[in-house]
Amino acid sequence: MEQELARIETAHKVAWITLARPAARNSLSLAMLDRLHHAIETLGRDDQVHVIVIAAEGPAFCAGHDLKELTAARAEADRGRAFFTETMDRCARLMMSIVQCPKPVIASVQGIATAAGCQLVATCDLAVASEEARFATPGVNIGLFCSTPMVALSRNVSRKQAMKMLLTGEMIPASEALAQGLVSDVVAAEDLRAETEKLARAIAEKSPATLRIGKEAFYRQVEMPLPEAYAFTAQVMVENMLEPDAEEGIGAFVEKRVPEWRPLGGGEG
Repeated sequence: MEQELARIETAHKVAWITLARPAARNSLSLAMLDRLHHAIETLGRDDQVHVIVIAAEGPAFCAGHDLKELTAARAEADRGRAFFTETMDRCARLMMSIVQCPKPVIASVQGIATAAGCQLVATCDLAVASEEARFATPGVNIGLFCSTPMVALSRNVSRKQAMKMLLTGEMIPASEALAQGLVSDVVAAEDLRAETEKLARAIAEKSPATLRIGKEAFYRQVEMPLPEAYAFTAQVMVENMLEPDAEEGIGAFVEKRVPEWRPLGGGEG
């Protein structure tokens, strides 16, 4: 239903958030931004969830911001400035919540992902795309440079490729997105759900504490100069070695048995 915005299903330690505004191409209205942000925050605290997948209904994964909603705001006395500011702030909070979530977040992309929708894909830790998926930052075509999508895009693909997408607004196929590093896997359309589930479950069987440590360290070190990155990650490795799950995992490997991981603790459900 249109009012539902997004559905959440959880099984086998994997939570699926499915965008459910197909008639609006799953665009990121304020309500959708809030729904996704709340879902990521809630699932991030749920001990029963180890991996989060963002998927979508319909031909579009996400067409970016809701242009009808943004256009309506121009009727305000400030020509929409306050509404535009609030929209961009909430979008940034959503993207940061994905990066800061202690659980890996995977995009499962069945159709087009444009503008802030492309940003959403680039922000996720991994992205599995259907062969039919396509990607673009087309704001330049309507006089609105995709400046905020540029942040995630330029941190995933090379500068030249990011600039080409941003300056031309052209759509690229899934195969090119894979070659550029925008997505991690491309699969047949009919296999998208199964292949995404397979990947998510494989990750979900790892130690949740170790996944949290590794994800946080990855995003911190990637912005550091090389010497600082090695110094930081060396300390992370030391602290990780002292974690109960590292002791359990190494012991289980030596003893040739299946490790028993501890829950993250302090979460819901």
